[in-house]
Amino acid sequence: MSGTTTAGRTGPTGARRPGTASAPWRNWAGNVSSRPVREESPASAEELAEVVRRAAEDGLRVKTVGTGHSFTAIAATDGVLVRPGLLTGIRRVDRESMTVTVESGTPLKRLNVALAREGLSLTNMGDIMEQTVAGAVSTGTHGTGRDSASIAAQIRGLELVTADGRLLTCSEKENPEIFAAARIGLGALGVITAITFAVEPVFLLTAREEPMSFDRVTAEFDALHAENEHFEFYWFPHTDNCNTKRNNRSAGPAAPLGRVGGWIEDELLSNGVFQLACSLGRAVPPVIPALAKVSSRALSARTYTDIPYKVFTSPRRVRFLEMEYALPREAAVPALRELKAMLERSPLKVSFPVEVRTAPADDIALSTASGRETVYIAVHLYKGTPHRGYFTAVERIMTAHGGRPHWGKIHTRDAAYLAGVYPRFAEFTALRDRLDPDRRFGNDHLRRVLGD
Repeated sequence: MSGTTTAGRTGPTGARRPGTASAPWRNWAGNVSSRPVREESPASAEELAEVVRRAAEDGLRVKTVGTGHSFTAIAATDGVLVRPGLLTGIRRVDRESMTVTVESGTPLKRLNVALAREGLSLTNMGDIMEQTVAGAVSTGTHGTGRDSASIAAQIRGLELVTADGRLLTCSEKENPEIFAAARIGLGALGVITAITFAVEPVFLLTAREEPMSFDRVTAEFDALHAENEHFEFYWFPHTDNCNTKRNNRSAGPAAPLGRVGGWIEDELLSNGVFQLACSLGRAVPPVIPALAKVSSRALSARTYTDIPYKVFTSPRRVRFLEMEYALPREAAVPALRELKAMLERSPLKVSFPVEVRTAPADDIALSTASGRETVYIAVHLYKGTPHRGYFTAVERIMTAHGGRPHWGKIHTRDAAYLAGVYPRFAEFTALRDRLDPDRRFGNDHLRRVLGD
């Protein structure tokens, strides 16, 4: 049923949409804010191109913001803030090429539900689905996988408005050098208006969640990675306890979580009770180790089978700050042991678990998995908790192993460091110089991480 449209889009109106005076903008975590000159909400790619051209006439920079789930200032602007809320929906489902083309402002949640309705699915995805598709791919959002990579690695084409207001279609055959870089473009090459993803017939995953000791997980990490299509685990600081999750394809039948049991574990314990524990820990830090011991034992072993997005993703309602580094996969266990030893000898009290995931190597210039098998180590702190001491100590460990910081999460690295850990860094910045010489899509954050 090639060409089926499952959700319409608003086409160009032919009228010039005036921007509105802008209130201050804040990200999801509340740690970044900016005050744009004006906001724009274009309803089509053509209207968005006009927004960019008009910003250039006014000498203003342009940034697009989705749901604000990045912890960095990557979307902050003192110029024109573009909200893509009217650029939503699926343009086309092509069952011959097994692709779906979706508007850039579509939340991943809506995309997943629409694909399931069509009997289709992405191959892999991250663990939350609130972000817009463009925001997720532009910052390198990923899940965990032995063979399947980030969301951006599943892109087969994209549409991009450049700094001069042109609308470019990019793929391996059309503007291939732009396509190669813009799949993870940090918003520095242009504004994405649509993305074409590879999809496959919907399938079932069996999730096996099981408590395991830190020593056992680290001793068996290579085997757990090799034996499972998707393996991840959480280690609870101040304890020797981990919670592991193995996701593998299943012939079925489906056996989803029960409504009551799922609510107790995913909402009551993982969100409600955890929120209370974090609030108490922030107010009285000395109780955190005791709370961690209780939290790490609260979730029991369970197995369930469901369609992919219901297995890969979970609700995350407790707000936090996050740092994540991508390391060569062989550095996983040494880095984790160094992290654990650092916390044991320090006065730091950490209420959030440390998350560990993997990815295969890919060929995207600024992908955190570019050219190497990768492990991701993510650390979190409850919103409002002082984070610099912990994050600085963690960053020191990660950079000693050649770590690459997640583009959407807190870090202190600059262009000089990043050029040393990304072999194709200069390729990306040269393309940026060609597409956006006046830095229409720049901001202070991009100046730090990409240079001027």
